Amino acid sequence: MSSLALLPWLLILPLAAACLTGLLPLRATQISSLLVILSQALASLLLLLWMPSDEPLFYSLGSWGAPLGIVLRLDGLAAAFLMMTSLIASLCGLYALSYLRPSQQPGFWPLFWFLWAALNGIWLAGDLFNLYVGLELLSLAAVGLVALGGEASRVKAALRYLFAALLGSLGYLLGVSLLYGAHGTLDLELLAEVFHWGPLSALALALILAGLALKTAFFPLHTWLPPAHAGALTPVSALLSALVIKASFYIALRLWVELEMPERSLEVAQLLGLLGAGALFWGGWMALQQVKLKQVVAYSTVAQLGYLLLIFPLLSSSSSEASHLASQGGWLMLLSHALAKAGMFLAAGNLILCAGRSELSALAGLSRYRPMNIFAFGLAAVSLMGLPPSGGFSAKWLMLQSALISGQWWWILVILLGSLLSAAYLFRVFSHTYLETQDSVQFGQPSLMLELCALTLAALSILLGFFAPWPLAWFALPGPFTEALG
Repeated sequence: MSSLALLPWLLILPLAAACLTGLLPLRATQISSLLVILSQALASLLLLLWMPSDEPLFYSLGSWGAPLGIVLRLDGLAAAFLMMTSLIASLCGLYALSYLRPSQQPGFWPLFWFLWAALNGIWLAGDLFNLYVGLELLSLAAVGLVALGGEASRVKAALRYLFAALLGSLGYLLGVSLLYGAHGTLDLELLAEVFHWGPLSALALALILAGLALKTAFFPLHTWLPPAHAGALTPVSALLSALVIKASFYIALRLWVELEMPERSLEVAQLLGLLGAGALFWGGWMALQQVKLKQVVAYSTVAQLGYLLLIFPLLSSSSSEASHLASQGGWLMLLSHALAKAGMFLAAGNLILCAGRSELSALAGLSRYRPMNIFAFGLAAVSLMGLPPSGGFSAKWLMLQSALISGQWWWILVILLGSLLSAAYLFRVFSHTYLETQDSVQFGQPSLMLELCALTLAALSILLGFFAPWPLAWFALPGPFTEALG
């Protein structure tokens, strides 16, 4: 089977699984989900290995052009993110099998598979309309997962998330409509060829980027994120932070580069960088104030998203070398953050299971009695702080070089101060685990599956630093993004 023939199955299998798992009994649902997880992981790996080095691949699911037809586009960037999704979603799915109660699993699996199908559709979409379809399916599945369990706090957080997602979708769709009216195409490659600047195009892109910023929860549009991520069930929190919010950022950055916005929007790029600095400091400060573990990790997500916003001013440099380093560092940061944050949320869920409560004060003594869970949390923290030899360090090192070459020294200070603030709120968690406690305190013991899933993801965020040349080579394969950067 060729790599081209594998592409539609990345959408068909999870969509079929979403339908079947809503109808099958629980045991059959679990077995079928395991089989589809294995098939998705294998297909993603084969696509990555068989990805041609000379040109991207295109697969048409319809004989019409956008918005009626569906054209899938596979380049090195998309292949890397398909593999990232397979790794994280597979381990979160395995975690859910052991973590969720039997009463929660029938609601989880259909939404899980719709979410995975939407993510694959976004990585592969070649036009703006099908990106919108993927975003909508992703948002609805994510909102449903947040509400899973039916507790009042989760339903409230899910409704806030839903309103933010719908408002973001409205902005995106209005912008897409204006672009279609002005240029007559929604195909990304054709749009890049015929795109011309003007008041209508500027308004359209402003609406699109504002909608995507709301869906990504960029500062100061982040208020829906902490209650949704902290209040959701642990495997859901990991999926949201590691994958869901990355999809809208992926679209925003591809549009920014492929429509050559870095050359025309220097002021906007600097403004986005300032918002990134605000996210780093505000999110870090709020993480320092939290008394519950998952809330610390949720506000950490707000802060860490600030690094992604710093990519925009670094890409807008007049130096091609600086822009190239910013691109490499940005995509590597996204991969590293996804792995580390998924591992950290799963490790946090394990620590809460051990302590029986979510307050930081309940973690006293866990470093002695449950060291494996602390170790997993610590590995993820190393990457988020950007310490060597983690993937987070490699990404920040590339971004620091870009800032230095482009002469934007102020972003160097922001990155370094953000790392120090990350260390402050993460070491605060560790300080509680090393406090002595009474010997009579009894801690729970998560299953080996729960511990291994968290540890594997956290370890991968470290190993990414050792094997960074591999994803950087995939990012450099021919495609619209790399061609736009020259």
